[in-house]
Amino acid sequence: MTIAIDQPIQQKPLSFDEFLDRYGGDNRYELIDGEVFDLEPTGSHEEVAAFITTKICVQIDGIGLPWFVLQRGLLRPSNSSMTAFRPDIAVVNREELPKELLWYEQSILTLGSSIKFVAEVVSSNWQNDYARKVEDCAALGIPEYWIADYAGLGGTRHIGKPKQPTLSICTLVDGEYEIQKLRGNQAIVSPTFPGLKLTAEKVLRAGG
Repeated sequence: MTIAIDQPIQQKPLSFDEFLDRYGGDNRYELIDGEVFDLEPTGSHEEVAAFITTKICVQIDGIGLPWFVLQRGLLRPSNSSMTAFRPDIAVVNREELPKELLWYEQSILTLGSSIKFVAEVVSSNWQNDYARKVEDCAALGIPEYWIADYAGLGGTRHIGKPKQPTLSICTLVDGEYEIQKLRGNQAIVSPTFPGLKLTAEKVLRAGG
């Protein structure tokens, strides 16, 4: 199975400002702990991301919330000077944007209060999705974080053995994520979007 490729492309660690100078204008790149990753998603990866985005947009519109889905902007955790990642899907609260000093000129978010939901579709560098980004999203206080591992790429401690496609629903409780691992026809229960009527299989098979 062909998978998305996101590998570090430089040897010298970069600061956030250095990253912006070199790569900030190109939404193919993100910075994780000083390493620049080139995001080259496959068609299957994009289909899963598009499926989740479509379902979430219907929920936002139906409820009439002042939210929207971010199109490849940067999230920069305030506790790190060398990380700025581009989530596959992020739901932003428009009412919080006046507090974001970097938003209007550079589409950069730094405050957890601006972000209601994040989802990552797992690619070859799955460690970032299961570890670093989980820590950053929890530190930001993002209420809900999904990991859609449609190809079963994650380590066995994350998705079990034998490996199989898994949707991990991470819900913030007292500053840490409680993680529910879903497969097959198990129903998704989303605290952010309680009206969603989906199973893990529908999400994970959207790309194939």
